[in-house]
Amino acid sequence: MIEIKFRGRGGQGAVVASEILGRAFFLEGKYPQSFSLFGSERRGAPVFG
Repeated sequence: MIEIKFRGRGGQGAVVASEILGRAFFLEGKYPQSFSLFGSERRGAPVFG
């Protein structure tokens, strides 16, 4: 198992980047999981994807 973490601030695309990577692994026959943890939903707030 490989664990990859994306960290960023709101609006930087960390969530979208993790979803794109997960889809790429899925297309290669892997079984990825992707989830997001939001401290707040405003631009500039910490986001972990």
